[in-house]
Amino acid sequence: MSTMKKVTMTLGFTLVNLLIFASVALAADNAESAGEMSDKAYMALAAGLGLGLAAIGGALGQGRTAAAALEGIARNPSASGQVFTPMILGLALIESLVIYSFVISFLLVGKI
Repeated sequence: MSTMKKVTMTLGFTLVNLLIFASVALAADNAESAGEMSDKAYMALAAGLGLGLAAIGGALGQGRTAAAALEGIARNPSASGQVFTPMILGLALIESLVIYSFVISFLLVGKI
């Protein structure tokens, strides 16, 4: 499966999930009018979208990092030791950004 097809499918699933769960995330409280969004609805939307975008971006970044490292090792197998350590460091930094977004999303959900 090509990378473009994977990205298209991922974005399609994300859009479908957003459309399905948008009514729940944007539901107005009984005390508020139906046409206005509350701060809580904006926080819920921000938490959901932020986490989803971070997961998609992190997955794409990790995939490209691993692919580039494997291509480099395939072209020059003797350089595998020199490529492996920076690859693991890059993957850890990419994952730390996703975890940071996860923590921020939990903090936003805690304010709801």
